[in-house]
Amino acid sequence: MRHLISIDDLGDEDLRSIVARGTRFSTGSRDGSRPLDGDVVGVYFSRTSTRTRTAFSAGALRLGGQIVSYGPGDLQLSTGETSEDTGRVLSRMLDVLVARTADDPAEMRAWAAQDRMSVVNAMCADEHPTQALTDLTTLQRWFGRIEGLRLLYIGEGNNTVSALALAMTRFPGAELELRTPPGYGLADRFRARAEQQAARYGSRFTERHDMDDLPADQDAIYTTRWQTTGTAKADPDWRRIFAPFQVTRRLWEDSPKAVFLHDLPAHRGDEVTAEVLDGPASIAFHQAENKMHSAMAVLEWCRRGPVAAGDEEDGRQL
Repeated sequence: MRHLISIDDLGDEDLRSIVARGTRFSTGSRDGSRPLDGDVVGVYFSRTSTRTRTAFSAGALRLGGQIVSYGPGDLQLSTGETSEDTGRVLSRMLDVLVARTADDPAEMRAWAAQDRMSVVNAMCADEHPTQALTDLTTLQRWFGRIEGLRLLYIGEGNNTVSALALAMTRFPGAELELRTPPGYGLADRFRARAEQQAARYGSRFTERHDMDDLPADQDAIYTTRWQTTGTAKADPDWRRIFAPFQVTRRLWEDSPKAVFLHDLPAHRGDEVTAEVLDGPASIAFHQAENKMHSAMAVLEWCRRGPVAAGDEEDGRQL
């Protein structure tokens, strides 16, 4: 079975195949195939979701699958059934389970401990792998490449950027610089993994906890909302710490050609100003649409494995 619980579950061929297929789907091309014909996809979200839940539901339907949807209190997990038993039962009825929680990924690994049903992590406490695949699909679609791109991420070292760090550092020449508030940086294990991959693949990864001497000539500037879904910050003074890390128009003085990315939902006036989010550099809503195209590529990969996508699209065609 093919599961996607972490970006690390993907080999290099898998990673590039999913990004290429997501890019292809974003052009409206599905090769006339319906790889999920006869399949049933369970969509279990214990946390709120607009984009990811809709993306996987709509994507499965577009590929010929059928949907069974569960809310936070619908499964017997809420009454004490074990994760292992839940996975064993669902695997006898579903072909794929797409799940979002705010818990440890070990729960999803327990669901995946069977040989009938694929499990897809649509976000957990540690990592948001399908968001990273969406981000790479968006960059590939806009620039026609990921290799050699320079991306500046500003904000908390949360599950979104954890997955992005694991994914982007596997593309030669790519540069990912994080500017995270003190005390809210990337978890040590993700930083170490990103640094190892950067050395192996010839990419570049750095992290600092200030907004001084920002790099110029970036291709993309990325932020996420300050309050991650399902979590709360223990420090009551956290907003003061985060305030210098707001994305404003001044960042484009040294990177005038950069596009703006945001995984949404956005809180205008917190992590980003309305001028940036709604401005000409923003491709955040194209990025949101690409969640569905990337979800389709993930579902196809789960059921069929890597698929050759043909020639990749040129950039700037979102």
